[in-house]
Amino acid sequence: MGAPQTDVLSIKEIAIDDSEDLGSIAFVTIDRPDKLNALNAEVMSSLKDMVAWVEQTDSIRVVVITGAQPNEPEQGKRAKPNAFVAGADITEFVGKKSDDIRVMFADNAVEALWNISKPTIAMVDGFALGGGCEVACSCDIRIASNRSRFGTPEINLGLIPGYGATQRLVNLLGYGKTMEMVMTGEMIDSTDALKWGLVNHVVEPEQLFDFTMNLAKVIGSKSTHTLKVAKKTIRSALSTGLEQGVAIEAEAFASLFDSEDKEIGVAAFIGRHQAKWQHK
Repeated sequence: MGAPQTDVLSIKEIAIDDSEDLGSIAFVTIDRPDKLNALNAEVMSSLKDMVAWVEQTDSIRVVVITGAQPNEPEQGKRAKPNAFVAGADITEFVGKKSDDIRVMFADNAVEALWNISKPTIAMVDGFALGGGCEVACSCDIRIASNRSRFGTPEINLGLIPGYGATQRLVNLLGYGKTMEMVMTGEMIDSTDALKWGLVNHVVEPEQLFDFTMNLAKVIGSKSTHTLKVAKKTIRSALSTGLEQGVAIEAEAFASLFDSEDKEIGVAAFIGRHQAKWQHK
């Protein structure tokens, strides 16, 4: 089944290694540059379709999500800034009441992205605000250009974040920094994002794609089965205590000894050759 393409979301499959069939990276672009890639109903629906496709497509090893670059401005007009996702499309909130919003936010795309079993990387270049910050936080790893800005400005609309930022930011930044971001609504730059733990790496804009893809290819070259177990096990630390989490890890570790890829990996290490994973 081919990758689902829409007017607001494009997917490109990029080979992990051109010389070997190691699978592909799904390079996903949210494509509403004239709206700073703001999330609307069509984008959210497209993201959910993308997640379903990734889960069903064995050859996809890693997902990288980014926002479209700004279009060239018309003559005499100022260029729009770079944006990963500059928030939700606020026009869709006009006239909405709580029951409408509960329907919109139930089974939403950000949670679908968070729950995807394969590794995910947010490649952030520019504004990641509101829902955009939450999309980035729903990924496993975040890599940003040094011109990126992060924020949760919902407080300025008389609202709070609704796609998980109040929870995921606490895990990433801690209680105090999350309170500061949410209650002030102010943006932080890439330097603070790195210092606070919101992003893993900060690079020059010209280096962002290559840096991100190199990391994605390293991750994607591993056993997909083992990566899924690793992700699930690490995630358990967010909802369990240390004692229970260590027990979960021990069981996951033991279970991998029944996998084909464990045998392949151990044999490759002993034989000093490259492992050829079966991903099971």
